[in-house]
Amino acid sequence: MSTTLAEHYQSVCDRIRQACQNSGRIPEEVSLLAVSKTKPASMVESCYRLGQRRFGENYLQDAVEKITALAGLSDIEWHFIGPLQSNKTRAVAEHFQWMETLDRDKIAQRLNEQRPPHLPPLNVLIQVNISAEPQKAGLPPADITRLAAMINSLPRLQLRGLMCIPQASEDEAVVVAQFQQMRHLFEALQQQYPGVDTLSMGMSNDLELAIRHGATQVRIGTDIFGARPGQQSHSDTDGHDKHEDSL
Repeated sequence: MSTTLAEHYQSVCDRIRQACQNSGRIPEEVSLLAVSKTKPASMVESCYRLGQRRFGENYLQDAVEKITALAGLSDIEWHFIGPLQSNKTRAVAEHFQWMETLDRDKIAQRLNEQRPPHLPPLNVLIQVNISAEPQKAGLPPADITRLAAMINSLPRLQLRGLMCIPQASEDEAVVVAQFQQMRHLFEALQQQYPGVDTLSMGMSNDLELAIRHGATQVRIGTDIFGARPGQQSHSDTDGHDKHEDSL
């Protein structure tokens, strides 16, 4: 096992614990999603051996290969966190426990139809384009209620909450305002659906802010596994670009 990986993982866990303490929250309120996209199965397994169970992937072919290779780890949990074309929904429906970037009716319907009956319902988060950037995927806040009701009507899906990628701004106030708006949207959704319990926001460079403003899950890749070649800030999880359909 890589000592560096172990040290990096422990450092992230310590940051989460400290951020919770500083915010008057208990660490159990915030889960860590280790963003393992592009990293080999051996590195994922090493992180698993350190105690991590939730892993985020957004490249389907690479992810399915890892999921297959690590099938013996029965309690590992796979989250799809990237943009999803409608002709590729079956792989997510069949191999993942969570879909975190749902923002279209058609994708919801296909995931519901393709989720194998022997598996529990697929947990889903609605992706919100909280920064209103035209190049980003995600719903505008005004459309959350409609999509949530539609998801709630589908028996093979389980609505669990919201996710966002805030604007990549050097102005902390901009990011804070978007996190605060997400928290309000999340709390409103909880009032309608008791099963809603997950607000996924915060990455390597802003996890403390996210936890302070109500995140229940942070998505960390770079600070655990190291940067990928050419990686830019705010790229622990993709989803910046709109989905391209090729059905």
